Amino acid sequence: MKRYIVGLGEALWDVLPEGKKLGGAPANFAYHAGQFGLNTIAISALGEDALAEETIEALKEHNLNYLMPQVPYPTGTVQVTLTGDGIPTYDIKENVAWDNIPFTDEMEEIAKNARAVCFGSLAQRNVVSRENIRKFLDATPEDCLKICDINLRQQFYTKEILEDSFCICNILKINDEELVVVNRMFGYDGLDMRGTCEKIVQDYQLKMLVLTCGTNGSYVFTDDGLTSFQDTPKVEVADTVGAGDSFTGSFCASIINGKPVQEAHKIAVRVSAFVCTQNGAMPVIPEELKK
Repeated sequence: MKRYIVGLGEALWDVLPEGKKLGGAPANFAYHAGQFGLNTIAISALGEDALAEETIEALKEHNLNYLMPQVPYPTGTVQVTLTGDGIPTYDIKENVAWDNIPFTDEMEEIAKNARAVCFGSLAQRNVVSRENIRKFLDATPEDCLKICDINLRQQFYTKEILEDSFCICNILKINDEELVVVNRMFGYDGLDMRGTCEKIVQDYQLKMLVLTCGTNGSYVFTDDGLTSFQDTPKVEVADTVGAGDSFTGSFCASIINGKPVQEAHKIAVRVSAFVCTQNGAMPVIPEELKK
């Protein structure tokens, strides 16, 4: 039976100044991991509307496998506004299809054969999706990489959602701004950045914690005490939409393909820097960046 690399959670359209583009962290993650030759699939839910048909067309155009049942809610959209230096701000519409992801027999079968699953906090804002994401993760095998890319957006997170996610994942990806929120929320005051990351790894028995700090580089902290640091390359930024997901997808794929942590980290940094130079979240990654 073939193993799956799964992006699980929100399926939506980023409505950008130049038009709308298919987005959502799970599809972005699956797309980028798939560029490394892995069997990937994006799992979510779509509405019973024209935008659902457009979603399916866009997924097919990107050669992305998907399992997205249609439910009686609108397909998700996000209004994205870019600042002068290309940093996005988001207005995420509520009570949409991906808030109501079902857990089907087909999903359970994929979960049982998952090699890696990437999920976040955003898709857990509604109890229906939150419970079914948990059912999916509970059905995965012992050796499955469960990557939580927390993705704090607007007011759509709570300490309980984050704590549950930390307990069930074995790799956590977080950025420096999110780390400040977690530090305050979890009472890690007095610890510096490294101390907070090492404590989270220890407290939640993680294999790894990946910390991205924008232009100030990124770190990987592992359960055996290894720390990997990579500078962020200086590039001309078109927009940063999907850059974090490309980092996660390429890092996960490289680990699964047998690369050591530091090598996987280098690849992830190169790929995400390239994505920043492109418009939209799903550009084709040049072959030389994957090696």
